Parts: sequence; structure tokens; C-alpha cells
Amino acid sequence: MSRRVLLVDDDAAVRDALAQTLELADLDPVTASSFVAAKDLITPEFDGVILSDLRMPGRDGFHLLAYARAQDADLPVILLTGEGDIPTAMKAVGQGAFDFLEKPCAPTDLLAVLERALKTRGLVLDNRRLRALIATGDPAARMLFGTSHLAEGLRKRVRRVAVTETEVLVTGAPGTGISKVAEVIHLCSARSKAPFVKRAAAGLDANLLTEALEKARTGSLFIDEITQLPAQAQLTLLEALEAGPQTRVIAGSNRDLAASVAAGQLNSELYYRLEVTPVRIPSLSERPEDIPVLFQHYVAQASEQAGLNAPEITPQVVANLMAQDWPGNARALMSEAMRFALGLSEEARSDASLGLAEQMAQVEQSLLEQALRRAEGRAVLAAEALKLPRKTFYDKLTRYGIRTEDYRVP
Repeated sequence: MSRRVLLVDDDAAVRDALAQTLELADLDPVTASSFVAAKDLITPEFDGVILSDLRMPGRDGFHLLAYARAQDADLPVILLTGEGDIPTAMKAVGQGAFDFLEKPCAPTDLLAVLERALKTRGLVLDNRRLRALIATGDPAARMLFGTSHLAEGLRKRVRRVAVTETEVLVTGAPGTGISKVAEVIHLCSARSKAPFVKRAAAGLDANLLTEALEKARTGSLFIDEITQLPAQAQLTLLEALEAGPQTRVIAGSNRDLAASVAAGQLNSELYYRLEVTPVRIPSLSERPEDIPVLFQHYVAQASEQAGLNAPEITPQVVANLMAQDWPGNARALMSEAMRFALGLSEEARSDASLGLAEQMAQVEQSLLEQALRRAEGRAVLAAEALKLPRKTFYDKLTRYGIRTEDYRVP
């Protein structure tokens, strides 16, 4: 969720004081001295909220409100009013303002309204993104979740590979969803209306392989764990590929294929034929920032299947999830989401005694520890990964009692 607040006030002293209050609350203020200075930021794509003084020279808060609603009727605008402006401010709420606050306002009151507005904005933008994905009919966007650059890279790779019509080799650690990615490749291709057939390589002899290729004719055949395909069937598959079959073959594996070739388990010619267009799925340990996104999706999915209301996923729950390594990747996270949706999860249970600040601190601590773990204790690399200045990074380590040496690899 974005933490940006467009702060508009012509009084420099008030503007600076408010900006400092927001920064201390880990919000991201963007300041402007007038409507004219703020205008270019007020767009349907702005992911934050607006906090504006009502009384300003020239274009006042009413004009700003009208302009913001014309750009995006769902963009929250909060107005700051003087003592005598309460009736006027109430009128503004009637015209679409999210809320109003009387100056001087207590920081707790201000922050509470801003948090509520930011949450509302986040939900609106999430719903818009979902509707856009559905409208585009993009299987990669609809079925491969995550907001990290690695997740986006995977989606781009899948789209590119899908249109090549060549054989594909999908690899990844156990639980990363190799079969699912193979299906998305099929759905993104020109063969999407034709059959998508899945077969396990183990026990798939030459005759069964030939039958599967025919069943998937004009479509795609996915062979899971290609290293377990019997030797004769590997030769049959290679011959079929060289003959230019009408069936597209997508192979999957979570093993070291080069080692399998060296050990004689995988035909080298077949391996190099498939390896021309590889797709590697990154593990969760490489993209921990995707854990909350995936978990939220899995919880919603599990809750819907069970006919239950999805439970709240608090910052503490997220912190507990991100503190884990998830060697089972998406499959293990999906199982945890099912337990959480059914109220059977002990590890991810929320502690109602913790306030928001404490829960957010747990999330921050988990992110710091995860970054150090991936950087093998090298603080400079961890700070760069989190896009933090070194001093800020070290200050946070000190705050949470985190020692870099505990994460160094011997």
C-alpha cells in the first residue's frame, strides 16, 4: 500500500510542520504551496491521498477538490479548516471530500484519517488493477502473481516464449509451480484453444508417450520431471520433435539437468533441444516481497472454496510469514494459507495485544533480516537491496538488535 500524501498549504511553517509529522509516522509527504503547484500530481494514477488547506489565495481547497474529483472521483481529499470554517468544511464533505480536520489538529487524529484514506485508496487501485487484468484476458497476469521485478520478469519471459512455438523447458525449485507455468505458456500461445495435456514422465513408456502426443495434437503436451522419462521414450520424443510434430512439448524439472545428463539419466540431445527456450521460476527466497501478495491471494481463494469470510491478514501475520525461508515455495505457502483461512494456523495467528506500530515494526525487522540473509551478512548489499541509505540501515539494525555477523556464511 502506498504511503504518499500530497500536502497542499500556502503557509510554509504549517506545511513544514505537517510534513515532519507525516515523516515521523513513516508516511511519504509530497509538498506543494498551491493548487497550481500540485495540479500535475493530481491524476487517476496517483496512488496516494491529498491533504489540503481549505483557505488559500487564488485557487482554494474547493477548487482543488472539484479538480481532483474531475480527474478521479475515488481520489481521497482531506481538507484542513480554520475554527470558523466548520460549516463550510461540512459542505465540502457533501461535495465529495473524504473528511475534514480543524486546525490545529492532534497528530493522532490526523494520522488516523490519513491511514483510513490510504487504505481506501489502496483498495480502489487494487480493484482497478484486477478489472484491468480480467479485461485484457492476459493469462500471465491473471495466473502468475507477484509484484517484484522477478515476478514481472517471469511473466514477460512466459509471454515471449509462448509465441515462439518452440519446445520449452520449465525449471524451478520444488513447489514453485512448474506445471502451472507450463499451462500459462500454453494459454498465452496461439494454441490456447487446443488441448493442454499433462503427463508425469515416470512410467511414460514409448507407447504411452505416442498416445499423449496424439491426444495433445495441435495443442501442448506437458511432461513433468523430464529426467524420469524412460530411455526409450526419450528417444521416441526426440524423434517426434525432429519430425516436426503438430504437438508442442513443454518439459518440466526441479533437478540439476546438467548433472542428469552427465549421469546418463537424460539424453543429451533431448536436453539441448529443450534447453533452447528455458523458463526458470524464481523461488520465494529470491523474491520475499511477493510473499504477502501470494498469501493474500491464496487466503482469498481458500476462503471462497470453504464458504468462509477471509480473515484479516495483519502486519504481524505478514512478519511471521516473511521470517520463514519457505523451502517448499508457493506450494507450502498455499498450504499455510488454507490453514489460516480455516483458523487452524498457529504460526501465523495474529496477536491482538500488539498495536499497529508494533506490528509494523515486526514487518520491518523481518525485511531487514531477510535482506541480510540473502546478502549473506554483507550490510552494504542488504542496504542497497532495500534502497536504504547506509546510516539509516545501520540505525535500524541497532534498533532491533540485529547483528550482521549472524548472517555471514562461514
